Amino acid sequence: MPGPLLDVHDLKTQFFTPEGVVKAVDGVSFELNAGETLGIVGESGSGKSVTALSLMRLIPPPGRVVSGRVIYDGNDLTKLSESEMQGIRGESIAMIFQDPMTSLNPVFKVGWQVGEPLMLHRAESKAKAFTSAVSVLGKVGIPSPADRARDYPHHFSGGMRQRAMIAMGLTTTPKVLIADEPTTALDVTIQAQILELLRNVNREFGTATILITHNLGVVAGMCERVMVMYAGRIVESGPTEDVFAHPKHPYTWSLLRSIPRLDADRHEALKPIEGLPPDLIDLPPGCAFHPRCVFAIERCKRDTPVLNRVGETQLAACWVTQSGTELRDA
Repeated sequence: MPGPLLDVHDLKTQFFTPEGVVKAVDGVSFELNAGETLGIVGESGSGKSVTALSLMRLIPPPGRVVSGRVIYDGNDLTKLSESEMQGIRGESIAMIFQDPMTSLNPVFKVGWQVGEPLMLHRAESKAKAFTSAVSVLGKVGIPSPADRARDYPHHFSGGMRQRAMIAMGLTTTPKVLIADEPTTALDVTIQAQILELLRNVNREFGTATILITHNLGVVAGMCERVMVMYAGRIVESGPTEDVFAHPKHPYTWSLLRSIPRLDADRHEALKPIEGLPPDLIDLPPGCAFHPRCVFAIERCKRDTPVLNRVGETQLAACWVTQSGTELRDA
């Protein structure tokens, strides 16, 4: 059986600020298999986007990847030179950024930008790259793609700009596609179209997808596996169906109770998570979630839990569930 397409081990990314060291990604490990869709969820500031940028080697100063391995095609991406990384970035591993308005260059026509990866990685002529860009724009649902390819980004609606970003990521048919909040700021009908588009990409090209989102409903409909992050760490991972049906970490359990569910009693009140995420410069001792956790025991306040198997299919970093306690309302 072939190994994982992407193997991330103990990845740590820190930002060195005058106030102190921000541990934005703190020991993240996971695998991504060919053709699968992996969801990464968590509150803002949990480390989702920084994890993705770390994989792409796009961390801006004063941040940097301080340790860990990212193995792709037998190479550790953290050890490659910038020129070697440029050969992979956009060719084998592509990323759809969170805000297409700031990601697309306003002074270049959309078709040129979508075709640019082909000129960089495949040495195609400008004319051939433009023709390929028109074809890909049509595949992602842009109407009259030959005409729209000659437009500038400000001529496009938010949904069309997001489609153009997806097209840019697909021109080289990458093995891995990282989608960072691809439906942010889009209305629900456009969101559904974008998600269906990503689903079709996965089916047609066999592209492995990392989907970063705060929307648990999107993950339920799109992802085979899910990884839950809190304070720069993975606190739970496993098959999406199992994690959502039987969460093994109090943070996952709390997230699921804070959103409406079709399978819940219609009179059941939503219960927000009390408190705020911790300061990543000054994390509390023990489990970072314990100040907000209704299940916390003394050990949670003292010792940092590690990710261990809990149940048949899930991993969780929690002393409570590792001791065999089920998470349920008191």
